Amino acid sequence: MKNWAWRLLAVLAICVLASAGNARAQVQQGPLAAPTAHVEVNQLLPPGTETFDPHKAVDAYLSRVSPQDKARTAAYVNGGYVLSLVDVAYTLVLAALLLWLKISAGMRNIAAGITRHRFLQAPLYAMQYLILTTVVGLPLTVYEGYFRERAYGLSNQTLLQWAGDFGIKFVVSFIAMTILLTILYAVARAVKERWWVYGTIVTVLFLAVIVAIGPVYVAPLINHYAPLPDSAMKSTILSLAQANGIPAKDVYVFDASRQTKEISANVSGFLGTTRVSLTDNLLNRCTPSEVLAVVGHEMGHYVMNHVGTLITWFGLLFLVLFFLVAKSFRALTGIFGGNWDVRTIDDPAGLPLVVALFSIFALLGTPVTNTIIRTQEVQADIFGLNAVRQPDAFATVVLKLGEYRKLEPSPWEEFVLYDHPSGRTRIWEAMRWKAAHLHDPDILDGPVSPQ
Repeated sequence: MKNWAWRLLAVLAICVLASAGNARAQVQQGPLAAPTAHVEVNQLLPPGTETFDPHKAVDAYLSRVSPQDKARTAAYVNGGYVLSLVDVAYTLVLAALLLWLKISAGMRNIAAGITRHRFLQAPLYAMQYLILTTVVGLPLTVYEGYFRERAYGLSNQTLLQWAGDFGIKFVVSFIAMTILLTILYAVARAVKERWWVYGTIVTVLFLAVIVAIGPVYVAPLINHYAPLPDSAMKSTILSLAQANGIPAKDVYVFDASRQTKEISANVSGFLGTTRVSLTDNLLNRCTPSEVLAVVGHEMGHYVMNHVGTLITWFGLLFLVLFFLVAKSFRALTGIFGGNWDVRTIDDPAGLPLVVALFSIFALLGTPVTNTIIRTQEVQADIFGLNAVRQPDAFATVVLKLGEYRKLEPSPWEEFVLYDHPSGRTRIWEAMRWKAAHLHDPDILDGPVSPQ
């Protein structure tokens, strides 16, 4: 009992000492602070931003185009579809006449009568063929290129001005096609049945050269190019080019208003000739934000090397087309070659058949080629939105393009016949992008989209 009593006293002593220590600690710490709550501060959004609906914005933008304007564009585009079929039919009928009436064989014989050198016979035949087909097709060309464009308010030219530009284009294409056909027939004579493989290689290389030199050396033959005067717009475009790794030293403007009312721009050049070119229509018809939206899109093509990618894809398509043409040409000449006086692929007199077969297979491949190009256009749209950050300006530019492109085609029409996304698709891209960046400072300070 005595031991238990001592143990109890020890416990009580420990408790008393602990209580005294806590009391001293509380006295030293002083009174505890009252509990506080975290107050969150947010910026007040501009009116309408908190309820932004990209779907409603798309519909609101599209509603700005009147039904009459949409109907006129639809008529223009639908007529273009019909004319594409007419062009193919014209090619087939002309080829049939040249072959069955042995006109093509006669042109070959004329070339052979001038020289016995088969290499030189090819360009002599090609020049006859190009002149003849151009002259025969001139009424259709004048209607499509001049009268129809004037009827829909898309051309600013007189007939004489149009004829002058057409003459320059004909001379350039005449020289280029004569060179290409001469090389292709030389290849066909050298490799015979494998001509379609080597012919593809030659055609792709030729295409690459034309694409490289065309905007810098050929386009100035038709339009006048001049440096854009120093301005805030020029500085912004060059800064945008530098920020995206584009070695452009200058910005040019060219007088596209001589020919058309369409707005456009491009980034082109190679080996130190790279430059940004704007049409005067773009500068005259668009706001500064819209100009930058278009330039951003064109810079996307350059930065993502769409020209190189497109040539690669088209090289593969050419390989398939040349193969199909080779097999079809051999089969048809095996049946009708005696009637046409055409036997082998290296005979220039068979060119009308080659062109006709190309036209048929190219028409059948339209959904493929359009999908390739349309995919690149979507990529360039997104690049431009990220680079320039002007979704509403991009949407209003698309409405201007609606003067000659349907804004709301059916899904199947867009997939098969459109080499660009439809207006609705492109505006939706812009508004979807805006919805994802709605709280960014520059978007908050930008224009309010319609709802």
